Amino acid sequence: MATFNKFNQYSEDLAKKVHNLGSDALTVALCAAANAPVATNSILTNLTQISYTNLSTRVFSITSCAQASGVLKLVLADLVLTASGGSVATFRYAVLYNDTPTSPADPLIGWWDYGADITLLNDENFTVDSDQTGGIITIT
Repeated sequence: MATFNKFNQYSEDLAKKVHNLGSDALTVALCAAANAPVATNSILTNLTQISYTNLSTRVFSITSCAQASGVLKLVLADLVLTASGGSVATFRYAVLYNDTPTSPADPLIGWWDYGADITLLNDENFTVDSDQTGGIITIT
């Protein structure tokens, strides 16, 4: 499983009520190796995304966002991306962003680096695997 890395701005955005992790539209953006995300990116327009032609929905389902003993854990269902009607542009990074806020628009949360280029041919699937036990994000 690829390691999840958070964007620096996410901590400030969380403290300033930009995110409602329990109900906002948490979405994945895909970037090629030449357009790697960096920790200092803050909004989606800072990134160069691939073309999403022939790609299925990119919105995660939120399994749970709850706290126990003072620790909040966000658990997302695995997201299966499917190429349909043709291949999908090559990517290496899956970036989690919040598609709900308008100010700032599309704030970034974090990204996974898969370590190599990925190309989906027609009818192929790729799973953005979320940690179902530890959650994608924990807040203590």
